[in-house]
Amino acid sequence: MAMPLTVLPATTVLTEAIQLPQGGLITEIPTLAIAHRLAQQLRRHWPLETPLTLIDAQHQSIPLTLGELAELTDANCPLQLYVPPPLPEALTQFQRLIDVVRELRHPERGCPWDLQQTPTSLIPYVLEEAYEVVHALQEGEAGAIAEELGDLLLQVVLQSQLAQEAGQFTLAQVLQGITEKLIRRHPHVFGEVALTTAQEVREQWEQIKAAEKGTKDPLPLSQKLQHYARTLPPLMAGMKIGEGASRAGLDWPTISGAWQKFYEELAEFQEALLQGNAEQQTAELGDLLFSVINLARWCQLDPVHALQQTYQRFIQRLACIEAAIDRPLETYTLEELEALWQQAKVQLAADNQPNPREPDSEGA
Repeated sequence: MAMPLTVLPATTVLTEAIQLPQGGLITEIPTLAIAHRLAQQLRRHWPLETPLTLIDAQHQSIPLTLGELAELTDANCPLQLYVPPPLPEALTQFQRLIDVVRELRHPERGCPWDLQQTPTSLIPYVLEEAYEVVHALQEGEAGAIAEELGDLLLQVVLQSQLAQEAGQFTLAQVLQGITEKLIRRHPHVFGEVALTTAQEVREQWEQIKAAEKGTKDPLPLSQKLQHYARTLPPLMAGMKIGEGASRAGLDWPTISGAWQKFYEELAEFQEALLQGNAEQQTAELGDLLFSVINLARWCQLDPVHALQQTYQRFIQRLACIEAAIDRPLETYTLEELEALWQQAKVQLAADNQPNPREPDSEGA
């Protein structure tokens, strides 16, 4: 059922600050100055790209945006203005973000820092924001997750703005591309294909991906693993490479093979250290680390998360020591620091112990 059209004179909209939550027709706009005032008020609730329809004194319809209405210099008054129903809140806020980023990059009114940025200068921020999203997800605090997702989304919008300025692509093309890809690679959802298991979906995804790249068969395993090594952080890439190799049968039948490989690589690394060849030492260190990653995979443990927890424990123990001492760390002997370290471990372990449940007052 269609919503009734709200019709209000311009004086009512301005004097009563009506928001027109469902859009409507604003009549009796006597001058361009009043039209500009209406535009300023509407900008509080609608993005500048909102399409409007202006109806002049000759009843001619003039399509324009809210931003264009604010800068209109000529029209046959009196006017009427049709304001369409607003977009869903999520799309409205998305458009506001786009407008803000565009303003930050304005060559005259923009921010000097934002104007200096290039696609490559922003790479560290893309990585940093992605890792902060991961950390927030691990912590599980909804407010932090929402904030970090916003920071990461900013990087997507900013990179797209830079690309648009360079004539490469637009944010609309980015959104269209990922939407069409999702539809194309999920024919079991958006088409007539019947799939019931996650494994079937994975296989179909690879087949469709290969077809998109112009190959009849899925990519060779080596190319897939090269992609992981080139694009992912090292620990994450190691897990992906191990998993991919395992699915292809390049794995030990039991975890004992992974343990044997670990001890073999440890011995080779120790031997390389004795030889004094830095290149060989580096190679053996890499083999040893990869063997540890494979052990983590066999045990279904996340090495990235494990290492992050180790870093946090180290920092917490250091902070505990710093809180207990009265002079700089470097003035303590190694034996004194070891004793302080052990004390910190004990203290933090005690602090992290769950409190015993107190009996209910009624049962006491």
